[in-house]
Amino acid sequence: MQPAHRSPPVPPELVIFDCDGVLVDSEPISIAVLREMIAGAGHEMTEDTAYERFLGRSMATICAGLAEDPGIEITGAQLDAMRLALNARFRAELQPIGGIADALRAMPMARCVASSSKPERIALSLDVTGLLPLLEPHIFSATMVKAGKPAPDLFLHAARQMDFAPERCLVIEDSSAGIEAARRAGMRVFAFTGATHARSPAHLARITALEPDLIFDNMADLPALVAKAN
Repeated sequence: MQPAHRSPPVPPELVIFDCDGVLVDSEPISIAVLREMIAGAGHEMTEDTAYERFLGRSMATICAGLAEDPGIEITGAQLDAMRLALNARFRAELQPIGGIADALRAMPMARCVASSSKPERIALSLDVTGLLPLLEPHIFSATMVKAGKPAPDLFLHAARQMDFAPERCLVIEDSSAGIEAARRAGMRVFAFTGATHARSPAHLARITALEPDLIFDNMADLPALVAKAN
């Protein structure tokens, strides 16, 4: 665990959670299904490359990124098939991050979800993992703003809707795009590296280079870490 290296001006009053890789251990499933779609379009992408380019980003951003690759064209039918495959695997395989339910119950301050996923996918993820009652109705999607992560729009939108100033917010993120978005929003950010996908040295190096306020890998520690962020 890496200790905080900044002295925050005020205690956090709103904790904003990313969903994929923070609340639910979904990224290995999502990246596998994305790579299958790319393979179906006649191209190959390594797992490491997919994580580096697309972790934490919305599907609109992913498709825009793929469109820049010569020869890759993703059709609407392929996207629909990918969403169906992803939803089926989520229902069959998706698990919550270990310790997250108890952590949520132990945190007295306001909280919300701000995810790059579409609202229906966020709801499915939280429902099948039993987390939805702990977080609804304060759930925000990148579809609600002009630009997804790494732009700050989603986090600023969530803060406005929850009626908190950015400096009163603490973001819990697992991706480079999300950490950058939190920074650009003027919010503190804790990087969570306990999900399955986040344990690789390459991922940890990318996260560390962004200098989040804290890096932690055990969600059971979060209530105490937030309480100390004064």
